[in-house]
Amino acid sequence: MFNPLGPPLDVLTKAKTQSRPAHRSSKSVSQPSETATPAARATISLEYASLRNRSHCPLGLYVVPAAETILVWDAVLFIHQGYYADSILKFKLTFPHNYPERPPAVQFINDVFHPLISSNGTFSLTAQIKAWRPNQHHVFDVLHFIKAAFKRSVLDKIEEADCLNKEAYKYHESTTSFAALAIQTSSLSHSDTALYNKDQSSSKMKPVHAMHFSKLKAKAMKEEREKLGLKEWRLN
Repeated sequence: MFNPLGPPLDVLTKAKTQSRPAHRSSKSVSQPSETATPAARATISLEYASLRNRSHCPLGLYVVPAAETILVWDAVLFIHQGYYADSILKFKLTFPHNYPERPPAVQFINDVFHPLISSNGTFSLTAQIKAWRPNQHHVFDVLHFIKAAFKRSVLDKIEEADCLNKEAYKYHESTTSFAALAIQTSSLSHSDTALYNKDQSSSKMKPVHAMHFSKLKAKAMKEEREKLGLKEWRLN
């Protein structure tokens, strides 16, 4: 089955030398060049390895470094409760060349209606981390906050000054309208374009995501369910 943390780094390094870079639209956000300092590369690698600690990688969140560079991680978040229930949200972490002196940038691939997410997918960390402190803040802090940001308890405490989407901040004024737009976010995340990377070239200034989903045939689905000992769902 799929590993929440993707393949080990040694496998990624081998794949990097064997595969050609994936085609990217001219409108895609360009990947950073591999100019990280040795210290940054070591820190990022160690932080990725540390996600194997059960408390470091949030449940329902999957991460894998890009094959081209350790400075970019692809991730996907499955949300099961709250306004965004059933959403499947893809995002990227892009590390600065001098990490951990500065925090990674977070950009969602999906179109997400959320107070902390701008129209181009940029996610604001300032609601949780006002001032990034090297060696005190880590990637797992960022990942846990990303997941928490979709919970009602956190949405209630977000301040307008930290918001990148002021319209979404009006959630406090009309939870009914906000809930409808959050449900729309969830619905769109299941579309072929969002989930299966269809029509990537039409995306507005969004980077291509390395985690590709594909539909399982009935036979493959049955085999996987049998391996896990899962019973068939029956509708009454």
